[in-house]
Amino acid sequence: MEDVLTVRRWRRYGADRLYVTQESGARVGSVDLQSGEVVVDDPQHEAGLRRAAQAYLRADVAELAMSLPTSGAGALDPVDESALQAWLGGDDWDTINLAAIRGERGSSVRTRLERMGDEGWQVVHDVPLGRQGSMVEHLLIGPAGIFTVAERRHPGQRIVVEGRTLVVDGRSMSYLRDARLEATRVQGALLAAACAAITVRGVVVVHGDLEVRSVQPQHDAFAIARQDVQTVFRAMPVRLDPARIMAIAHVARQRATWSR
Repeated sequence: MEDVLTVRRWRRYGADRLYVTQESGARVGSVDLQSGEVVVDDPQHEAGLRRAAQAYLRADVAELAMSLPTSGAGALDPVDESALQAWLGGDDWDTINLAAIRGERGSSVRTRLERMGDEGWQVVHDVPLGRQGSMVEHLLIGPAGIFTVAERRHPGQRIVVEGRTLVVDGRSMSYLRDARLEATRVQGALLAAACAAITVRGVVVVHGDLEVRSVQPQHDAFAIARQDVQTVFRAMPVRLDPARIMAIAHVARQRATWSR
């Protein structure tokens, strides 16, 4: 059996909280996005509350309904628990070894990005961006520039990109628009942190049958197939030297950069 948890955000009078309720309307608990305090009415529901809160933060939506097994409430995946704690401020974000934690379950895109480390690329994962509940999956910094990288899974489905439109099996999706907005926010945060004269570009890595019918403008968001991740970035012209890459990556790894 499954239990449906609904997550809603409440922002008034200087407060910023997530409230989680059951399908019946019964309260499960809340997460204070400013202090990091987690309040749960029944300790048995804490894992489910944390999982639902993490899903909400990743989805960046107004309201989220999430199905969870009723038995055991499902312990939160270790990497998601660490990412949530990083966002809430319960741990020192700079000391959380997400790569080691995630190593057990792996991520093909994550692995592909990290393999480019020997070629001068730096990658920062699970970046909690500001206080709006957004999280950047991967921030890639290297010779070709700075990129936000998001994964979207549609195995077996046909994905067509034409101009600024991305369509999955005939249905228009907002992935490229979202990537542009995310890249703009990341660029603003890095500029505010004294990374001058930079441009951040959004990338959507898709799991599916991708067809790109037109090439995107130089600074616009674009989509690539999972298997082409390394090839695409390696083929781009060099824009940043090694010293600049290391300096930007250092700033990107500071929690203060993203909490402004």
